[in-house]
Amino acid sequence: MRGYVRFAVGAGLGAAALAAYLWFVGVGTVLDRLGAVTLSVAAVVAVLVVLEGAADGIGVWASVRPLGDGLTGPQGVQFALAGDFFDTLSPAGPVTSEPIMARFIGVTTDTTYSGALAVRSVAKYVKSGSQVLVSLALGAVLLLGGNSQRVVLLTLAGALGVILVVGVVLVVLRRQLSRGLVAVLAPVVARVSGLWRAEPLDRAAVEAAVARYRERIGLFRDRPDLLALIALGGLLEQVLTATALWVALSGAGAPVAWLPIVVVIPLPQAASVVPVPASLGAYDLLLAGALTLVTGAAAAAAAAAVLLLRTAAIPFALGAGGLCVAFLRGWRPV
Repeated sequence: MRGYVRFAVGAGLGAAALAAYLWFVGVGTVLDRLGAVTLSVAAVVAVLVVLEGAADGIGVWASVRPLGDGLTGPQGVQFALAGDFFDTLSPAGPVTSEPIMARFIGVTTDTTYSGALAVRSVAKYVKSGSQVLVSLALGAVLLLGGNSQRVVLLTLAGALGVILVVGVVLVVLRRQLSRGLVAVLAPVVARVSGLWRAEPLDRAAVEAAVARYRERIGLFRDRPDLLALIALGGLLEQVLTATALWVALSGAGAPVAWLPIVVVIPLPQAASVVPVPASLGAYDLLLAGALTLVTGAAAAAAAAAVLLLRTAAIPFALGAGGLCVAFLRGWRPV
């Protein structure tokens, strides 16, 4: 199926799911809540969305630092926003931006695609792990009690457990996994590279790329400061998104505590496994439902707050992110 057809189908399914949720909650009630939001509240939410996008640049800068001369601070923000653009516009949703961005990072740092993909894989792992860990710690203090809130805690605990298990498996079975990866990728790379090369890339080339991937990951063992920056950037994003939702909920007539919102921010990341552009529908439903569970806000107010946030976030990702993509280099000059 062509990319634009997959995009249209995915976006249609996501929009339909969101529409069904709004119908279940009550479209009129949600619109009333949105109508109560003032322009000043909407402006604050928009500013926080912009700051959250820029904060992602901290982790991008830190993760790419081991490659060549790394990136400058402005380039870190540029690459972060460009990744948001591909997350939003890709037919497969947010799971596809890192392989795309690895090409641009490799060219800009004058290194390799495999090396760029390796450092960004580490960044995603550290960022997700730190966010879930902080949410679980806060949740244990704040939310332990009601059955519905316990569900949120158990989900976060399960997510953290999966992250830790995957990390242990990757370390313990790294050699076996490398051999398996080479066996799977070698025929695919040979066939694909044969489309434009007179001599397709052979198994040795794939083995070298996988070795470079492992080598780049190993560089972080001597740079805990970079791992700390990646974690700090992820937590700053979490705080800014939670603050934007807190402001949006207050504007929609449902003032609630701020810390419980921080707890649920990593939860909708599970929506990225759904192959829908911008995780439309899946992200919105998960986040709105989690907000209702942990804050006690009315479902209509939670839906209105999430819609306000997404109304600011998606156009910003497409507009600013698209502008950033326009200045990226995907090929080295000959």
